[in-house]
Amino acid sequence: MAVLDILVYPDPRLKQVSKPVEHFDGGLHAFIRDLEETMRAGPGGVGIAAPQVGRFERIIIVDVSGKPKIKHHGRLILVNPEIISKEGSAVGREGCLSVPDYTGNVARAKFIILKAQDEFGKPLEFHMERYEARAVQHEMDHLEGLLFLDHLVSRRDLFRRQTQEAISSKAKIP
Repeated sequence: MAVLDILVYPDPRLKQVSKPVEHFDGGLHAFIRDLEETMRAGPGGVGIAAPQVGRFERIIIVDVSGKPKIKHHGRLILVNPEIISKEGSAVGREGCLSVPDYTGNVARAKFIILKAQDEFGKPLEFHMERYEARAVQHEMDHLEGLLFLDHLVSRRDLFRRQTQEAISSKAKIP
């Protein structure tokens, strides 16, 4: 397994639309293992999409199970995901491995019904809500060549992330 290089905004490849996965073979499974290792190596990420590492196929991984009191379906490998129903809307703060220096407020559907395939091609369907639904919608945007920056509520809703270094330099030592 390997940690892959993440494409970072403004890399123009992040705007590329991904193609459906057609071959569910050993090469796909090896890539998914590397993609998951890359997500886990990042700072607190709950999802990653194949285009973020330069592979333009419709593959995402989402795992919000580490967040307390969040309703979720566990670790999800979603191939060729498609939202078939959306309901409600809520604004929430989002960050991204491909936009490491910023977070922003984005409106997303509160509830979704999602169809996808697992890494072996088996059909899946999930009813998702709130944080898990938001994470899936965020990752699916990457498959369309979109970033959370494309969905900001307003220009004032983009925030520079504080680095640990900046936080430490503000701390007063008695």
